Amino acid sequence: MKKIFLAFSFIIFLSPSLMAKELIKFGYLADPSHEAVMWALKNGKVESETIEVDADALQIPALIQATVSKTYDVIQTAGMAIPRARSKGLDLRIVGTALRYHTGGEGADIWVKSDSSLQSASDLKGKKLAVYSLGSSGITLIRIALANAHGFNVDLESGDVEFVEMPPPAMPGALESGTIDAATLIHSQAYQAQNTNTFRSIVSTAPDNYKSFGVRGVSAVLAGYGEKLDKNPDIHKEFLRLLHQSVEYAKSNPNEVFAAVAKENDIDEKFLQRWFAEYSDFPVLMSNDDMKAIQILWDESVKLGMLKSAPNVHDTVWTETIIVD
Repeated sequence: MKKIFLAFSFIIFLSPSLMAKELIKFGYLADPSHEAVMWALKNGKVESETIEVDADALQIPALIQATVSKTYDVIQTAGMAIPRARSKGLDLRIVGTALRYHTGGEGADIWVKSDSSLQSASDLKGKKLAVYSLGSSGITLIRIALANAHGFNVDLESGDVEFVEMPPPAMPGALESGTIDAATLIHSQAYQAQNTNTFRSIVSTAPDNYKSFGVRGVSAVLAGYGEKLDKNPDIHKEFLRLLHQSVEYAKSNPNEVFAAVAKENDIDEKFLQRWFAEYSDFPVLMSNDDMKAIQILWDESVKLGMLKSAPNVHDTVWTETIIVD
């Protein structure tokens, strides 16, 4: 009887459901599209026996700050953040892909007022273009497209375009008032611009870059910190599995997820449908093409003077990261 009791106690002790779960903190971009990505995870539709996730939605400046301060275990950050952080001694490693443009890439356009005289990329010369962060991957990819596909001098001091940094929420008003001539509206802003007929797109930079390089651009990655990854690899792998399941749940149950997120964020459900279909993927799992796209981003950034040198992307990817084709 004593042996039976001890064996039963041992089984209870080892049962994952009865053990304390590890907490993993995740910071991601504040946008309704990303709330759809996170919805299943936040609402218990996908679960883990070993980890709990504490997730925060952050605006771009807060994401940049959190990346440096190591506030989170996993952070959605710009691809450009990786070489910059590593050059300063921060062991930041890529653990997955966050944002991969569709070939149409409607979320990477340049927008003007509907009644603007600007009609194409060539009309942007000498004009003011609002950007959310000159150091971001998204804006760097736009500069790369303007340089390679349209022959622009995109130097920040003496180039063909005057780049004006501005918080994304301020851009529509600045366009309306004429303070700026064009703007890089992204995600839900781009959809609203497209559907209110207040603004129109004159340049689609994601297709431009796809034609130039043959791979879909990657503007954001999922990153972790070397010491944390080495100490607890299993919880990070479990988090990536859970996040991937959350994305797949949204794709498989769009009516449920999109309706809930649209209501919570007071946004048209059609935006979420369009974002998943035509704006970006949130794949979590990396592909070989993703690594090529990141390497291109870094190599081209050296040419633009954004980086002194470009690391080999393979040296920056966590050894436990799953690479798929």
